[in-house]
Amino acid sequence: MAVAAYASLVSLRHVLDNVQHPARRHRLHRNTNQIQSLQEKVEFLQGFLELHSQRISPEMDDQAKQLAVVADEADDIIDFHVVNQLHERSQDHLSSFCQDIDNIIEKLDSITEKLTMVNEEWVDVQEQQPIVSVSVGSTALPSSDKNTMVGFDERLLQVVDELTRDESDLQILPIVGMGGIGKTTLAQNAFDYPYIVNRFDIRIWFAISQQYSVREILLKYLINCKKIKASAADEVDLAELGECMHKLLFGKRYLIVLDDLWSIKAWEDFKSSFPDNRNGSRILVTTRLLDVARPLGFDNHYLTVNFLDEDKSWDLLCEKVFAQQSCPHPELEEIGREIAKGCRGLPLAIVIIGGLLSKSNRTREYWKFVEENVTSFVKSGYDESCLKILYLSYNSLPIHLKPCFLYMRVFPEDDSIQASKLIKLWVSEGFLKPVEGKSLEEVAEEYLKDLTDRNLILIRKWTRSGRIKTCNIHDILRELCFRESNREHLIRVPKTQYISFARRPEESHACFLCSHKLSRQNKIHLQQAFAGVASPSICEDCNNVYPNLDRLRWVKVFELVYNQSFTFPHHTKLRCLEVNDYRCHDEYWITAKLLLPSTISLLWNLQFLDVDLVYEFYDMLVVPSEVWEMPKLRHLKVGVHRLPDPLTNQSEGQDSTVLENLSTLSSGAFKCSEEVVKRVPNLKELHATYMEFPQDDRYSLNNLVLLDKLESLYFAYYYSHLENITFPTSLKKLDLSACYIHWDKMTIIGSSLPNLEVFKLCDATSGQEWNPIEGEFLRLKTLSIWDCYLVRWGAEDVHFPNLQSLSLKEMRKLEEIPLSIGDIITLQSIHLDKCSESVISSAMEILNVQRENGNESLHVYVDGKQVSVS
Repeated sequence: MAVAAYASLVSLRHVLDNVQHPARRHRLHRNTNQIQSLQEKVEFLQGFLELHSQRISPEMDDQAKQLAVVADEADDIIDFHVVNQLHERSQDHLSSFCQDIDNIIEKLDSITEKLTMVNEEWVDVQEQQPIVSVSVGSTALPSSDKNTMVGFDERLLQVVDELTRDESDLQILPIVGMGGIGKTTLAQNAFDYPYIVNRFDIRIWFAISQQYSVREILLKYLINCKKIKASAADEVDLAELGECMHKLLFGKRYLIVLDDLWSIKAWEDFKSSFPDNRNGSRILVTTRLLDVARPLGFDNHYLTVNFLDEDKSWDLLCEKVFAQQSCPHPELEEIGREIAKGCRGLPLAIVIIGGLLSKSNRTREYWKFVEENVTSFVKSGYDESCLKILYLSYNSLPIHLKPCFLYMRVFPEDDSIQASKLIKLWVSEGFLKPVEGKSLEEVAEEYLKDLTDRNLILIRKWTRSGRIKTCNIHDILRELCFRESNREHLIRVPKTQYISFARRPEESHACFLCSHKLSRQNKIHLQQAFAGVASPSICEDCNNVYPNLDRLRWVKVFELVYNQSFTFPHHTKLRCLEVNDYRCHDEYWITAKLLLPSTISLLWNLQFLDVDLVYEFYDMLVVPSEVWEMPKLRHLKVGVHRLPDPLTNQSEGQDSTVLENLSTLSSGAFKCSEEVVKRVPNLKELHATYMEFPQDDRYSLNNLVLLDKLESLYFAYYYSHLENITFPTSLKKLDLSACYIHWDKMTIIGSSLPNLEVFKLCDATSGQEWNPIEGEFLRLKTLSIWDCYLVRWGAEDVHFPNLQSLSLKEMRKLEEIPLSIGDIITLQSIHLDKCSESVISSAMEILNVQRENGNESLHVYVDGKQVSVS
């Protein structure tokens, strides 16, 4: 329960921060010293769990369970107190609130005392028990199953080639990949490869794993090779063992395998025993962690073991079932291929399923049963060996990453997850520990990178700017997430991240938790905590199993009632609210309006508000001015709909509410007044769409330059020419649409935005010719020009010295891409979509010239397909 306790404490810290720094209209009656005391105790317990999470005893786990309950109780008490004040109810309850907080503090003190005591006892027990390392040293391995090398032949040859190159210096070759993907198998086959056996004077295999003893590993090996007598083992210290190993290897060409390395420290513990004889000796390392592989590899070089494709998966399955890389039973091949596909390219899973099928009846009926239950068979096969191997990766995680990883269970199997949405979910759940000087989104990106570096979350696509775009998780790891989150009681309500509310209770025909179809015979529970249009139906089973529906933090509402005020769920714990309606009907929608109530500001924890409607008319959505009184908002998106002017407070003599956390804002007809600029000092991303001809400077666009933290700007300016606007120098990404800027003005943009990395133009220019000037766009990495009337482009490589990706779409008038564009050293790809034949021909000429010059890194794509030189 330590993970659930930690997540509850981090979430409570966010709530306490909200209480300590409330909005102007959310000023709360509270005992500041008392709240500060509570916050200090929460921070101490959070730090305690971070420090001791890798060695939690059963007694400590029991206390952690109580800690999670108390933290949630404190959350409820604070929320109740805030709600009473927001609704301007009687202040008489303040004394009871203080008493409740005192009770919480007493409970936390008691838990702290017990945790400290049982931890000291546990440490004493652990210190009295000697570490028995699972590591073994040997000059040869037990005979390995060469069949499991199916699908990795090319990788094996690459490993052998890198181990036998002419470089004389001692070099390390790391092999990295997720657990069960075949790193050890690949290393075993390289270790026993005939050329390797003949080339190296001595070969040693050390299995390291998470718990290891350098002394035990070296001692066992030196005893085995008779360099130390077993009778003298107790008399030899670690320094003597290291010196003995060093002497044994000195002057010899050796190969050492360090299998399953989990930290740089483990390497540091061993490296002094391995001399650099400058004779081509090599060290082969297998690890699951990129943070280990990168610094060890020569010039940060390492090899990655990837998942098998479907054909190689099928070959491996056939090898395990039939002892040959083909199926002798044609009637089983179609089903067998689906079984192999269901293993998602993980060799360990295929080996487990293959072992099961090799010992079973080879009938279509049984194989079909296996196909429908691949994950279940893998997780239970070979005494759950697959899960046990993957649990090593989970158990090695620092506790701050565990809630985020376990949260991956909420996504469907094989789902391609938008990284931006995953980050938003993590933030809204309150899983992220605040870091001074960083936004929660930046912290979340670091968490995501850490989990991908550990091969627990898999990257599916990158953005052209080098950030993670989409990701997913292997089915077996998803099963691990289910098990652990259930054990921890961390994810209390499955699928509540995606809730569709019917407009009337009788319209709801399925349980919104388990999707079980409800008939009139079912006992249906309507959650009264939801108000107005939000009344989800719950089946009897889910109502009994999941009592914590009032803790929903993410609600998604579909199919709205128009032309009347929309009533939000009265969930003061709500942190993310999406309002979507994609229905497409008749002309009724032209006059329809969605009215957001002024009471939306009572959702005091709300961080994300996203309204997305199928019809994008300016006045279809009515947003209240109170939205500017919600200081915890991080993302505010209303599409092309208008935002109202902020409320003025001059008559009250009070300062305006500042939305310090707001990083993303999307609206139509965005008015960049001085008052708005003052309220959004940390805005990083702005989407502004103007769909009417402005008669004057009503939008105060000259103030855009005052948004000095802005990094990304999407600017659509229909029906008018954009002139005399200065953009913030902080911009890294600029996306202009329908602005009709003359190509000559690009010089101003290129020279005035020194940090610009991504520049996109969509039907945004006027004129026929663009002649860039050297010294502009010095940091530009991605350039996209779509549907612009450009005929002649006088660009050279010096104009975009750091360009990595060029994208042209619907450029039918452009004569050609300048040949010297291909000479940009950093250029990796040219993407063409619906362009003229002359543009395509010029791109092919660029590719041909670069290939002739030995450049293999540039790739050209035409209408989504990669092309090659003829």
